[in-house]
Amino acid sequence: MASEEHLSAIKGAKVLMVGAGGIGCELLKTLALSGFEDIHIIDMDTIEVSNLNRQFLFRQKHVGQSKAKVARDAVLRFRPHIKITPYHANVKDPEFNVDFFKQFNVVLNGLDNLDARRHVNRLCLASGVPLVESGTTGFLGQVTVHVKGKTECYECQSKPAPKTYPVCTITSTPTKFVHCIVWAKDLLFAKLFGNKNQENDLNVRSTDASSSSEHSEDVFERRAAEDVEQYGRRIYDHVFGYNIEVALRNEETWKNRNKPRPVYSKDVLPPKPVGQNGNKDKASNTGDPSSVSAMSSLGLKNPQDLWSLRENSEVFLEALRLFFSKREKEIGQLGFDKDDQLAVEFVTSAANIRAASFGIPLHSLFEAKGIAGNIVHAVATTNAIIAGLIVLEAIKVLQNDVKSYRMTYCLEHPSRKMLLMPVEPFEPNKSCYVCSETPLTLEINTHRSKLRDFVDKIVKEKLGMSLPLIMHGVALLYEVGDDLEEDEVANYAANLDKVLSELPSPVTGGTILTVEDLQQELKCSINIKHREEFDEEKEPDGMVLSGWTPALAAEKTKTLDNGPSSSNASQTVPLESEDNDEIEIILKDPEILAAGKKRKSSDVSVAVDPEIFSVTGAMLTKKKVEEDDSNNDIVMVDGKLDLNKKKRVQ
Repeated sequence: MASEEHLSAIKGAKVLMVGAGGIGCELLKTLALSGFEDIHIIDMDTIEVSNLNRQFLFRQKHVGQSKAKVARDAVLRFRPHIKITPYHANVKDPEFNVDFFKQFNVVLNGLDNLDARRHVNRLCLASGVPLVESGTTGFLGQVTVHVKGKTECYECQSKPAPKTYPVCTITSTPTKFVHCIVWAKDLLFAKLFGNKNQENDLNVRSTDASSSSEHSEDVFERRAAEDVEQYGRRIYDHVFGYNIEVALRNEETWKNRNKPRPVYSKDVLPPKPVGQNGNKDKASNTGDPSSVSAMSSLGLKNPQDLWSLRENSEVFLEALRLFFSKREKEIGQLGFDKDDQLAVEFVTSAANIRAASFGIPLHSLFEAKGIAGNIVHAVATTNAIIAGLIVLEAIKVLQNDVKSYRMTYCLEHPSRKMLLMPVEPFEPNKSCYVCSETPLTLEINTHRSKLRDFVDKIVKEKLGMSLPLIMHGVALLYEVGDDLEEDEVANYAANLDKVLSELPSPVTGGTILTVEDLQQELKCSINIKHREEFDEEKEPDGMVLSGWTPALAAEKTKTLDNGPSSSNASQTVPLESEDNDEIEIILKDPEILAAGKKRKSSDVSVAVDPEIFSVTGAMLTKKKVEEDDSNNDIVMVDGKLDLNKKKRVQ
């Protein structure tokens, strides 16, 4: 039960929740039971079957409905007197602007992606509304407080970046099972069942002049009068047999690597596919395309069983057959979905066959699905703990109790006999371009790079701006918005395809560009430094931005999309986390040590490991413990930061 002081702070408070998933369900329930009476929820997602094991406000009958609206209805059943306003929408929609945010006393985040988190952070800074951030994965979690001018903002510290693999590793020299999953999901599945016009790094025809006519055509095109069984075996033999043989011809590649083994269907399977006790179409009689299953058709029941090479080959061919016989209308527009059983079966079997060829250990469907969908198995109790901590910090914020603010980490294993580790928040990072407006520097070849490159790779991707406006002095180079005239839209579109030095107001070395997002009310200056050459492997973007907090590479990964790429070694396949209900936290060490309250160095000199892990926004990242000589506190600092600038909030 909340104290009278807490109830006084809670009474009349207007709260905005962003996200109604795993954390959001627990948070809404906890807010309602704690006495909050005016709660607004924004969530663009609808309920999926996979949500039901932990998002307890939802039931089977709610699948396909708005999370925000169903969560509201569920809570009102036991707290009918409170006001809950749901928005089934994207928090980045124009209606959720600075004026919208200003009406709230505190914003509570339960989001699932970095882009939306940065957007909310900037709107909170612009509106002066405190933000309480959170994230969980498994037994790990964190809650952080961000108050303009008093604590660091969400972007003061580095955040996890998508892990990238060179395309040549995925297509030619895989060494990990995740490489095989990426190949099966983003190349093979996309080529067979996705957009046929999409560029794809999968080898679809031979470039060898001596090849037979069979391999000089696009093998993914199904021939006239070719039944699906023949087609499936031809695809199998091409990608697992012929392509491997072609790769083996490059002896230089395999000097220091284990050579792969070509796999042909005739070596693994009988001459003709054999049905399993007449069950071939058993799984496809339900009328629901998403329920079609190769496993069921073949009599395979346990998704945690490890299939043999033959079983994987049977699943591969049966899944392909079922796609063409039961879901033919979807072919050409399919994308991988972790909740699509047949898609998961196909990708698992294809990845396993490729793994067998390259001597990589095979995985069960259960394991492969987790990798392909980047599924972090959630623990509902962790979500409940984090939701409770969010409410505690929200109450402190409403009371303006700055000295009591804490960043709290939920640990998997006890540290100093504690599973919850509170850490005092830090002051704003003076080098942060978001909350401290520090100028940035961009090294770029102004004679080769186009404005489009600058907008896509820097303004949108790295700076996270949604509706950018770019100015050189008083000259407006680029702008987006619904209120633009047709001639303005055409003019800015034309500018995108011009190199920087040939713009109406030329951008060259020494130019200072002003970039602004009117929706986020964020403005920053970028000093342009001309540079002729870039390392294609280390600097594939052809430009280098400095003065901002670069992202840290995450190790648990997921492929981003089926977009085009080239097979150059400098190209990479981006991997980023799935939009699940919880944000991924990455921890390499089972022990997390952090300073909870202020302690003298003598109190912790033995207990504190020289290397610790702390949660930074969306993940746990490796930090070092340094002693602050001014007050003998243990302070977590990033090795790249100036220690004098990294201070705790007093």
